Amino acid sequence: MLLLSDFDYDLPEERIAQTPIEPRNASRLMVLDPVEKTIDHRHFYDLKESLEPGDTLIFNDTRVMPARLIGHRDQTGGKVEVFLLRRIDGTHWETLVKPGKKAKPGNVIRFSDELSCEVTDHTDFGGRIVEFRFDGIFEEILDRLGETPLPPYIHERLEDKERYQTVYNREEGSAAAPTAGLHFTKEQMQELKDRGVNLGFVTLHVGLGTFRPVNVEDIEQHDMHKEFYRISDETAKLVMDTKAAGHRVIAVGTTSIRTLESAATAKGQIAGKSGWTEIFIYPGYDFKIVDGIITNFHLPKSTLIMLISAFAGRNFVLQAYKTAVEMKYRFFSFGDAMYLSAPQDKDERDQELAELERSHADA
Repeated sequence: MLLLSDFDYDLPEERIAQTPIEPRNASRLMVLDPVEKTIDHRHFYDLKESLEPGDTLIFNDTRVMPARLIGHRDQTGGKVEVFLLRRIDGTHWETLVKPGKKAKPGNVIRFSDELSCEVTDHTDFGGRIVEFRFDGIFEEILDRLGETPLPPYIHERLEDKERYQTVYNREEGSAAAPTAGLHFTKEQMQELKDRGVNLGFVTLHVGLGTFRPVNVEDIEQHDMHKEFYRISDETAKLVMDTKAAGHRVIAVGTTSIRTLESAATAKGQIAGKSGWTEIFIYPGYDFKIVDGIITNFHLPKSTLIMLISAFAGRNFVLQAYKTAVEMKYRFFSFGDAMYLSAPQDKDERDQELAELERSHADA
C-alpha cells in the first residue's frame, strides 16, 4: 500500500512562482538521470544539449478556455462563479459553482442579457450540470464574458493572458494549461526541428483532476476525473517510427504522458484514437511508450508528483525536490522545469516499493 504522506515534501510559500519569467525559455532546468542518480542545473534554452537527432517530443496542443464566468442568482441577486469543466452537449456543461450549497436544480444564474444558465443536476464530485441559454453564438459570448482561470495558488494578476497558453495551442477545451509547455518559444521549437528532433502533437483537455486534491490516505483508492484525449494517426505513426528506430519518445508534461499511456496497448503499440481517460499513474506502473519527460515541479501529495515518482523513483524525485527548494527553484505553473532523461531501473523500483511497503507494515 502506498500512502498519501509518502508523496509529501516541505515547500516554503515564497518558492511558488507568482509571475512568469521572460523570455519563456529563460527558466531554470533541472536535468535528472534516474539511472545514474545525477542532478544537473541548466536553463531551459539548454534543452537541446539533452536531446539527440531522432528523438521525438510530444506536446499537448490544448488551449485554455475562458472558463470562469461571474454571474448573479436570479432569485436573490447574490454573486456566483461558474467554472466550466466539460461540455456534455450543445447547451449542457459540467461545472463547478461557487458558492455551491445554494446551487440547487432549478436555480437560474444570469451573466448578461445574452447569457444565463439553469442548474439541472448534481455530479458525484460536488459539481453541477448546467444548461446554458444564450442569444447568439455561445463561443463568441464566452470569449467576451469569460475569464481565463489561473490556479488557486497564483495571487498576482496576469498582465498578458496569452502567457498562460502555450505558443503551439490550437484545440480549445481545457480548464488549465499544460504548464510544462509554457517554457517553449517558437524559435526554440524550430531550433530543435533543425537539429533533427521530431515534434508531435496530441490533445488532452485538462479538467477537474488538476484542481482536485487526493483525499484518501491509501492512494490506490483515489478516483481520477475523466478527461478527453485525442491522438492522430500521424502522431501515432511518428511515435512508433521513433521507437522502431531506437530513439526516445519524450513527453512534454504530465498530460502528454497520460495521453500516450492511455492510448497504448499492453505490448507498447499505439494507434490514432480518441476517447475519455481516467488513467492514474503511480509507483509500480510500467510505462509502455514514454522514455523521457519534461515537466514542472508539482504540488505536494498531488497525483502529478506520484506520476513523476512512478517514472523516476520516489526517493530520487523527493531528493531532487529537496535540492530544488534549497537552490531556490521556482515551483508550479509559472515555475522552473525538470527533464527526466530515462526511467528508473525496474528491479530498483520493485525493491524501493517493497521497502516502502515494509516500512508501512512496521509502523
